[in-house]
Amino acid sequence: MIGRLIKGMIYVLIAAIAFAVIWFPGRWLLQDVLGLGTGEATLLVSAPAYDVQLLTPNEYSRPQLATEEIQGIVLHYTANPGTSAQNNRDYFEGLKDSHITYASSHFIVGLEGEIIQCIPTSEQAYASNTRNPDTISIETCYINEDGSYEQATYDSMVHLTAWLMGKFNLKLDDVIRHYDVTGKACPLYFVDHEDAWEQFLADVADYIEANGEKPT
Repeated sequence: MIGRLIKGMIYVLIAAIAFAVIWFPGRWLLQDVLGLGTGEATLLVSAPAYDVQLLTPNEYSRPQLATEEIQGIVLHYTANPGTSAQNNRDYFEGLKDSHITYASSHFIVGLEGEIIQCIPTSEQAYASNTRNPDTISIETCYINEDGSYEQATYDSMVHLTAWLMGKFNLKLDDVIRHYDVTGKACPLYFVDHEDAWEQFLADVADYIEANGEKPT
């Protein structure tokens, strides 16, 4: 009788451990189950709504250099609090005349969650330095001086990143900050608050889990 009881307790313990391993919500498990780490393709997420306003071809913001195989997504912030996605898109467009600097981004996420595409993903943007040839850049708008995001902006950042991961068969580790390329404090909030960056990646994984579908 005691032997059976002990065996039963062992079976319950094993089952409990197995359940915890399968359902544990940690990032490492999400990467493994969803194919967000290495190996399997990520699940596909539908595209967010975005406004295509491609820049005029010019050497200062749209050089029309072809991208290589896309290996990553780079998050940026505008370093210009209170400006909209349209403001920043128009700034990039104006560089063809002002010649102030070389700058652009594939996508800009605005204060109300609006998304503007400035550069085709088949072309390089002037955004991520040595990673320009093999990454997609996302510029993000903000209001607060600490660089923290409005909820609508954050939600669109999550959706856009999740969609691009599926589109280019990328893993969670392929989503990086400009800081991870150059050491520049960009995006500011995600550099100053490492926990917020980890939470963003977890939210992207959660979004894929909730909304993704396997490729057909």
